[in-house]
Amino acid sequence: MSSKALLTGGVRTKEYRLAGQEGPPLPQANAEAINFLNSLGYLSWKLEPVEQHSHEFIKYLILPMERTTNLLKQEEQLTMTRSVKEGEEVKSGVTIFPWASIEGFVCEAANLVLLRAMARRQNVPSNARFLALDIEGKLCYSTYQALGFQTIQVGRQQAPAFIVEQTVHSEEGIPMSWQFYMFSDGHLAKRVQIGSTGCCIITKMPILREEDEIEPPPVFEKKPLVWEEDLQLHSKFLHRKEELRTSHSAYLRQHPDARALLSDFLLFLLLRQPRDVVTFAAEFFGPFDPHRPPGPAFRSSHRPSPFRSLDPEPGTGGAGAD
Repeated sequence: MSSKALLTGGVRTKEYRLAGQEGPPLPQANAEAINFLNSLGYLSWKLEPVEQHSHEFIKYLILPMERTTNLLKQEEQLTMTRSVKEGEEVKSGVTIFPWASIEGFVCEAANLVLLRAMARRQNVPSNARFLALDIEGKLCYSTYQALGFQTIQVGRQQAPAFIVEQTVHSEEGIPMSWQFYMFSDGHLAKRVQIGSTGCCIITKMPILREEDEIEPPPVFEKKPLVWEEDLQLHSKFLHRKEELRTSHSAYLRQHPDARALLSDFLLFLLLRQPRDVVTFAAEFFGPFDPHRPPGPAFRSSHRPSPFRSLDPEPGTGGAGAD
């Protein structure tokens, strides 16, 4: 199955086959490359191309050259529309790649994002083979290699740059390599094509973004509280103590029967001299509690107590004596 290229005003027409249908099998990216793309997410989950328009040209006086490549994702396929103009001759055509066959593909737009991620991480995947387009618009392998650091002079300023070399291994032509000089924050400072006399370099130093240093949360050690030595706490304690004393005195003045009740309690306490004063006090003042449930109708040696259960304890025979 094939589709003929569309004429765009040129004199020649080139026939493009539907990728993956006829001809030799297409190259595939290896697991290292796919895993590296999956670990990113700056452009998309897998840096997948959705739409891209690229335009390249060389202005030779004798034979000028112009190349236009458009990529567009349509359902489960990637459509590439390509046009090459050399002098007065124009060659154009459309190639369709099944989406499943381009896993690990890095387009030009994704390539810049990928280089920035490598520069910020200062890490280049080893033995990873990505997919890319060669100069003829055909799928081939693409590899990356770290070349270390080099200081770049831009105006009066200098900054270290992380160098990454990309090589596109065309199956029909010779490999083509580019060296990218990236600042630590991902800015592209310089690009050199191996074998070419020209290069691209920035003329103004950008404002480099520094990594945000996250300070650890403060640790507050627990210190023993000596409130007697704290003037504010000691003052609150004395103030509260005076409030309670005044409140208790006012209550006793308003309820003279409370004084008689306290006198009886102290008298019984001196006469019986119980071992457990707290339980004795609870049993003495318990009947005066309005919220206390009613006791049994007949007197029992096992008197109810807020500190003891009414159920007999095992081995006591169901009764207890004071």
